[in-house]
Amino acid sequence: MHLHLAYPAVLAVLLFCVGLYGVLARRNAILVLMSVELMLNAVNLNLVAFDVWLRDSLHAGQALTLFTIAIAAAEIGIGLAIVLAVYRNRGSSAVDDLRDTAERPGDDPGDNDGDDGPGNTDAEAAPAQKAEATA
Repeated sequence: MHLHLAYPAVLAVLLFCVGLYGVLARRNAILVLMSVELMLNAVNLNLVAFDVWLRDSLHAGQALTLFTIAIAAAEIGIGLAIVLAVYRNRGSSAVDDLRDTAERPGDDPGDNDGDDGPGNTDAEAAPAQKAEATA
């Protein structure tokens, strides 16, 4: 019996498309991670299907699938740790809220004076603000 390659290939395309839709359309970070896993499983299905179809004696497709599963497990572990840390700090796991955490050019991580200037302190900014207020 010979495996017809079209069936697993079509299933892999459908799985990949569902995963791609989930990555692009979802706002929840956990659902995005699950969608990435769907995409990786579609790749795994293709690797195994082509390995069987080509009748590879080394079973390279199946070996690559095992490596992909190991990398996906590590990725989901790190991803969930990051999502949990963000949820504890922000109270939400929405992907749109993560844009606020990005550093902008000119922001100094040690600058906590709130003026968003490069290195100005509140003591230096106060006389300039008083001069602007009186003018």
